[in-house]
Amino acid sequence: MQIVVAGQGYVGLPLAVRAAEVGHRVVGYDVDTHRVQQLDAGQSYVDDVASSRLRAVLDSGAYSATADAAVLAGFDIAVITVPTPLRDGVPDLTHIESCARTLGEHLRPGATVILESTTYPGTTEDLLLPILEEVSGLKGGVGFLAGFSPERIAPGNKRFSFETTPKLVSGIDTKSLDVIKGFYDGIYQTTVPVSGPKVAELAKLIENTFRLVNISMINELATLAKPLGVNIWEAIDAAATKPFGFTRFTPGPGVGGHCLPVDPLFLSWKVEQELGVPFRFVELAADVNRHMPDYVVQRLAEALDRRGMAVSGSRILLLGLTYKINATDLRESPSARVAELLIGVGADVRGADPNIPHVDRAKLTLPLVDATAEEIAASDAVVLLMDHARFDLALIQENAPYVLDCRNRLSGPNVELL
Repeated sequence: MQIVVAGQGYVGLPLAVRAAEVGHRVVGYDVDTHRVQQLDAGQSYVDDVASSRLRAVLDSGAYSATADAAVLAGFDIAVITVPTPLRDGVPDLTHIESCARTLGEHLRPGATVILESTTYPGTTEDLLLPILEEVSGLKGGVGFLAGFSPERIAPGNKRFSFETTPKLVSGIDTKSLDVIKGFYDGIYQTTVPVSGPKVAELAKLIENTFRLVNISMINELATLAKPLGVNIWEAIDAAATKPFGFTRFTPGPGVGGHCLPVDPLFLSWKVEQELGVPFRFVELAADVNRHMPDYVVQRLAEALDRRGMAVSGSRILLLGLTYKINATDLRESPSARVAELLIGVGADVRGADPNIPHVDRAKLTLPLVDATAEEIAASDAVVLLMDHARFDLALIQENAPYVLDCRNRLSGPNVELL
């Protein structure tokens, strides 16, 4: 089949490459011409897609990248994987709207459009479908098919890969579901059909809300356990020995990435708009998460004060700036807020993260250095924000005068756990 994957980011590129590998003819569409140039050159910028895989499907002719919407004509299935950010607490669906209009111009009878972008319940049927119908002149479920299938990408996850993670699928009617399920059956090991797009849309938000609420709860407990004289990490380990009714979550400087700080607020916004009531769990969890960088800085200031030092003028080394372990993604990372707060009170802040691509280093607001023994020893304090495998933990422990360990990876008289 002729497949269009609109949006060639961390969701769209893995899908496009995998679809090409299983025998489809795939066009990867993106409005970012720089991205398209990288893809044409066989250079992958997504962790889970090796450049060798990209070059293989390019060389076979199964995959091509374009920023030219005219090339999209004639598709059998188009999948929308564009960003859905929050703007001042309000979901911004302009990328979906724009993409729907572009696809609608090339929508032919019998073709299928699938939305994968995370969004609130009702988007597929109340926003996407009317735009496609308006632009194409076709009727959904009669002239064309449509549905929603949420992405479940977990960058760097070694246990559950792209293909082995079960895939939720839905359609606006039975025929749409059958076609959408058939398409994904050839890509994923397991597909899970649900009764309609709203169920699939809500399921995705439930997944991320569950994680945000539980991580935020543990983070708040971490701020309370220390003044109570309890080691939160030991208490979590103890609770995790229960073989049922408990899921292990651990503290940290906050959550980041494209999902947890953003997606649950889609649901909160929708509930407030339609029902006129707050989604209190999400709002509380988001508030706790937003303030974890403040708590990290507070703990660091207290530790320096005990050593007769002030934060202002102290040389601070932040280790691990991405939002997730062993990832390259800086989006919504709490490290940015930690750095901002420290710089704001006059600290001399440096960061070290071997995973950040060269192209993303210009986005940083602090100098990037290597985590050498000399750099670590020259710091007044080191904060382990993310415990990447490429860090030499023994080197850090041996050379740092003081470490605030936000990940429970180090021990010793110079180490304090979050």
